Amino acid sequence: MGGAAVADGLTAELRGFREVQRLAYACAEAVAARLRPGVTEREAARMQREWLRARGVRDWFHLPFAWFGDRTAFTDFRIPLQFFPTGRRLEAGMPFILDLAPVHRGFTADVGYSGCLGPHPPPVHGRLLADLQAHRELILREVRERRSLREIYQDVDRLMVRQGYANRHRAYPFGVIAHKVDRVKERRWSPRVFGFGTQSLKGLASDAVRGHRDGWSPLWSPYGFSDHPPAPGLWAVEPHLGFRGIGVKFEEILVVTDSRDPEQSAFWLDDDLPHVRRWTEAAV
Repeated sequence: MGGAAVADGLTAELRGFREVQRLAYACAEAVAARLRPGVTEREAARMQREWLRARGVRDWFHLPFAWFGDRTAFTDFRIPLQFFPTGRRLEAGMPFILDLAPVHRGFTADVGYSGCLGPHPPPVHGRLLADLQAHRELILREVRERRSLREIYQDVDRLMVRQGYANRHRAYPFGVIAHKVDRVKERRWSPRVFGFGTQSLKGLASDAVRGHRDGWSPLWSPYGFSDHPPAPGLWAVEPHLGFRGIGVKFEEILVVTDSRDPEQSAFWLDDDLPHVRRWTEAAV
């Protein structure tokens, strides 16, 4: 990760990733504020696309998703096509998740935003959101300890069980809790395959080939191919909790380096994010 150091301690390259991550979260907050009863998942996904395109986004790691109601917990999901937005309509008090992954100026972000429609969400939704904080802390601590990705995944599972929740990121392809993100070549338009940008898929495939040769994987999963210490780079991490048809998650970039300094060996790219602000405000 190159680039000259800057006043906030990040390289110019890391600042580029932080800017697109903030852009993605700004989009999620703006669209969440516009959601009303009767809006469909497809409409919410289109709102995200249009908001980002109006701000110069032309490429994607993946097109925006929106999940409403029990689909936030991936209830009865069996095949990948079930992840795509549907005609499910939002209702008052219903949970929702917006998941978007824009590429802007060659930098990639992949974020997840959890909310509930209306001023009076069910108490369990707030409890789930609050309990995500322990997962963010556990993941960072154990990455700094250089435990294997598979072991960290298992510890996240155990924490969810203690909290009384189900692991819903296991429903994702390969059961991943995270994947690597990289720079991509900037183009005015990039073709897509099943909603995923081909430029980003090429980068992930290149990482997979290189990682297989060197003994690591760009996918953070519960399987043997993730039984290795965290590889340096940027990881989009998304612990996803489920409880009785309600799902919540965050997704943000974790920076992993080869530094011997524990605090510099791994850190969240940005602490000024909606879920972090929510926890900070609740602690005051």
